[in-house]
Amino acid sequence: MSGSSPDQSVFPNEPDGPVVRTAIPGPRSKEAIQNLDRVFDTRSVSLLANYKDSVGNYIADLDGNLLLDVYGQIASIPLGYNNPALLAAASSPEMASSIINRPALGNFPQHDWAEILETGLLKVAPKGLNQVFTATAGSDAVETAFKAAFMYRRRRERGEDVEFTPEEMSSSMNNSSPGSPELSILSFRLGFHGRLFGSLSATRSRPIHKLDIPAFDWPQAPFPHSLYPLEEHASENAEEEARCLAEIESLIQNFPRPVAAIIIEPIQAEGGDNHASPAFFRSLREITARNQVLFIVDEVQTGIGATGKFWAHEHWDLASPPDIVTFSKKAQAAGWYYSNPLLRPNKPYRQFNTWLGDPSRAILFRAIIEEIDRLGLVEHTRRVGDYLFAGLENLARRFPDEILNLRGKGQGTFIAFDSPRRDDIIRRAKNVGVNIGGSGERAVRLRPMLIFSNPHVDILLEALEKIIHD
Repeated sequence: MSGSSPDQSVFPNEPDGPVVRTAIPGPRSKEAIQNLDRVFDTRSVSLLANYKDSVGNYIADLDGNLLLDVYGQIASIPLGYNNPALLAAASSPEMASSIINRPALGNFPQHDWAEILETGLLKVAPKGLNQVFTATAGSDAVETAFKAAFMYRRRRERGEDVEFTPEEMSSSMNNSSPGSPELSILSFRLGFHGRLFGSLSATRSRPIHKLDIPAFDWPQAPFPHSLYPLEEHASENAEEEARCLAEIESLIQNFPRPVAAIIIEPIQAEGGDNHASPAFFRSLREITARNQVLFIVDEVQTGIGATGKFWAHEHWDLASPPDIVTFSKKAQAAGWYYSNPLLRPNKPYRQFNTWLGDPSRAILFRAIIEEIDRLGLVEHTRRVGDYLFAGLENLARRFPDEILNLRGKGQGTFIAFDSPRRDDIIRRAKNVGVNIGGSGERAVRLRPMLIFSNPHVDILLEALEKIIHD
């Protein structure tokens, strides 16, 4: 995308650096958290935010602290807090109408729904995909993508324009075959795809996500255990990827419940920021095509510019596009892209719920797209990511026991490293004015916003150096 440089900030009132006035949480935050805990579980709260006073790359709390946010609401804030372009979109009559007259889109779509989609979500559709199914959240997007894959598989097996049999209809009401067929989705060890029933069955990142929840008996394949830096271990990593690809094809061909689709993240985010080569993903696409299995790329966390491409799978140079690409987070909306018309069910109400997404979120995503384009933020993120990675490489050389397995080179600001003191780094970072997150067992992951610039990089690097010294 083209556009002017964002280095001269759209946030003239953004501070020159973090402001830390109290321990975090401070006294007012502690009191507010106690009040909140009476009605809402606060055990996972990392920071009680004051969004009214947050600005640009900085998140505020109730005690006057202002932290450089390189976690971005778990990779979900694209353009900074209180972005003026998004405030303008949120204040428009079009937005007000979509909020107070929220439509049940499957039955009563608003008259300009096609225009909203064509000027927003479909404007940035992945290459080769020209239709979109809108959803409410990332888990919902994945869940409905799975449903589409199953219905497509059975439609292909049954034959086009063949009606359901009485046995299929009656057995489906008893959750038994043939109406409820024994099909599966193949996912990958350490992958994360959400926390609803189907998406949770495909999630393999941490036991705490899955404990006590009944699950489908679906196959899991190995994701390559890569050595870093990738370019220095090309031979070993290629051997590991070949091993994984052979096991993947064997599972597709031999798993007792036929595989309707595989789902994979371009970078396994929640599972520890695990990378594989473009060649691995190209081979994976060939395997799915050869075995007539749908290829679902989960771009919920990697999409919308964070890797220096609008969609992370653009780095792979695929010969044919994925069958389905899911999205959410930085889009501030959710859903999945596709092109095959047979992924629309053969009858209405088979892929349906009351809302089927939300026009207000689609309008907001359209404003996000326009601002990304105006400011050239995808290319900006690529450049800033190179600068950030070089700075982290320098720190890793100086502190080789503290910054391990640095990864994400050439992937914009979608960068991570391992640390034996990961949890301590995350905790101490707040005390020096940085909000940062982790993934997997010991990874520190960086998920800054698309407006993150070189001066913010310098602040982050200085903070990390101080934490390591202390």
